[in-house]
Amino acid sequence: MRYLPLSDADRSTMLATIGVASIDDLYADAPTNTLLKAPLDLPRGKSELDVERFFERLAARNTPASRASFFVGAGAYKHHIPASVDHLIQRSEFLTSYTPYQPEISQGTLQYLFEFQTQVALLTGMEVANASMYDGSTATAEAVLMAHRLTKRRKALLSGGLHPHYAEVARTISRLADDETVSMAPDVGATEDLIARIDDTLSCVVVQTPDFFGNLRDLTKIAEACHRHGALLIAVFTEAVSLGLVAPPGAMGADIVVGEGQSIGNALNFGGPYVGLFATRHEHLRQMPGRLAGESVDADGRRSFVLTLSAREQHIRRDKATSNICTNSGLCALAFAIHLTLLGEAGLRRLARVNHANAVLLADMLAGVPNAQVLNKSFFNEFTLRVKGDAGALLEKMAARGVLAGVPVSRLLPGQGLDDLLIVASTEINTDEDRAAFVDALKESL
Repeated sequence: MRYLPLSDADRSTMLATIGVASIDDLYADAPTNTLLKAPLDLPRGKSELDVERFFERLAARNTPASRASFFVGAGAYKHHIPASVDHLIQRSEFLTSYTPYQPEISQGTLQYLFEFQTQVALLTGMEVANASMYDGSTATAEAVLMAHRLTKRRKALLSGGLHPHYAEVARTISRLADDETVSMAPDVGATEDLIARIDDTLSCVVVQTPDFFGNLRDLTKIAEACHRHGALLIAVFTEAVSLGLVAPPGAMGADIVVGEGQSIGNALNFGGPYVGLFATRHEHLRQMPGRLAGESVDADGRRSFVLTLSAREQHIRRDKATSNICTNSGLCALAFAIHLTLLGEAGLRRLARVNHANAVLLADMLAGVPNAQVLNKSFFNEFTLRVKGDAGALLEKMAARGVLAGVPVSRLLPGQGLDDLLIVASTEINTDEDRAAFVDALKESL
């Protein structure tokens, strides 16, 4: 028996109250090509066992990262995660905790958020970090909004090396807020002249390093140019492990640093949930979105933790709120904090060196492959490979040979004339056998 508590009269009253004629009017802002023209072709009902069997068969058609030589990156990376991380985050006191509204009974949650913030601040070279965002893309969009509030300007310049998904989220948020974004053309070789585009109308410049194409960028001069014109530099990263080896954005003059923390403690998970990292200068603290866990003492002088800052409209007046992101990715942040604690500073640096070394080994091996060329002058664990023909078709051929070779640039930047480019990532999981398999499959497929 279907549970339909509202009558037709109830629905008519509700629609009249909000001022629309029909339920379809509620979707007026959705692009028409995204709306279903008819109900999905699904059976009316199946037993639980039948549904399980159906989805098991459907899932078996996927090739998981663990079943092939894996070189996919472009914002989501396969790293080894110690079993202890998964064991610890599943302890009941962590797994059942939600928002720490009552500090007196949420000390454990508040403490790990405090430690997480400390780790993010140290990694990025910044003074303060929040207790996480949804993911790197939404953190980037929130950073742009924060720059608008701080500078009282409404225009952002997006580098051509920014991850296309991050750029699209920033543009979407800006469009809905009637703000302006200027997007540079895709910048495969990190040759764009951002400094020439910086003027007194900009609130911020958004630059990624390592960028979408894998290039490492020195942000120092860009930061100086931003500051001369009263703008802020927002530094973005998608690969958190890189911060164990390259100069942190804070040391290069960044005002806000945002990125994706999935690489540390969090599996690929088909694209989520992930954990957005957000850090800034102390002077900008009051305009930082999300929440901030702080350290204090209780009435007896014992070390304790509190929510020092909650800038969500759920907590304070809407006109005073800096963000309506209504959660932090708490369990993912915990996994990040546990994994990074297990690694320690020396372990993270060693992990980063192994990642870089593996990528260099693969790039050197590819130098001898006809009709394939590594385009980067510098990279961390990810680079752009130019191949003869269509990279998407090549990827399918390599997958048939047991190698998931990367991400075709045309998949994320269609219609840009970049069909022959492949983003390749090599982390600590890749062995000599994986690299040899990549080269062999590439030669055969080309």
